[in-house]
Amino acid sequence: MKIDPSSKIDLSAQIAKAIRDGIIAGTLPVDERLPSEAELADQFAVSRPTVREALKRLAAQSLIRTQRGATGGAFVNRLRFEDAYGQHVTTSTLLLSMNSVSFETACEARFALERACAPLSAKRRTADHLATMRAETHRQAQPGLSDEAFCASDVAFHRALVDAAGNPVLSYQLAGAVEAMQPLMNMITFTARNRATIVEIHTEIANALDVHNACTTDALLCQLADYTESLGKRVFATHNAAKSDGSAEA
Repeated sequence: MKIDPSSKIDLSAQIAKAIRDGIIAGTLPVDERLPSEAELADQFAVSRPTVREALKRLAAQSLIRTQRGATGGAFVNRLRFEDAYGQHVTTSTLLLSMNSVSFETACEARFALERACAPLSAKRRTADHLATMRAETHRQAQPGLSDEAFCASDVAFHRALVDAAGNPVLSYQLAGAVEAMQPLMNMITFTARNRATIVEIHTEIANALDVHNACTTDALLCQLADYTESLGKRVFATHNAAKSDGSAEA
């Protein structure tokens, strides 16, 4: 593991990257104890505070854990898919906002990815997945439910649909689609959508998964995608019309 002292990149960031690369390459296996701060400082020819900062960066990414005591130190962590969800969702949200991804593009991507799970979800769904989906559908039908709570329930329903595929890699990849893109779509369409329509489609999706019907599940997701896209077009049309009226009055 090497760093470039002449580089403009912060030394602690270089050390963190060098260790991270070793973990990815497998030269630093899971549960392997890293050299001590003093040993790493000698190895990279830097101060111990610089090494300490690098270790903090790695710990923040859940790549290492620290233990106290005589047998303590910094150890390579086993990163679980669930541990990476938050960071993946945050990155997806930032990408969407910073790059001004259109509603149509986000909608197309989200439902294309979710539909890819339909065959596996129909085949592998468990009673727990169905129970979650039905509980969320029941919650969405409550008349006093706030818009914020309805949107959260909407996300939970589709999270269960994706997780029903029983594939942790898919669940991780779709975390951004469900938990980043879907809230974006909800934020835009919640004022225009008919909750009863959403509840009806969600109920039918759960029923289709219950009888392992992948084709019907896929068709219902297509229906939901078309409905969501139509809502987006309606909202933007209304917004543009109001904006034009305001400009004309001015």
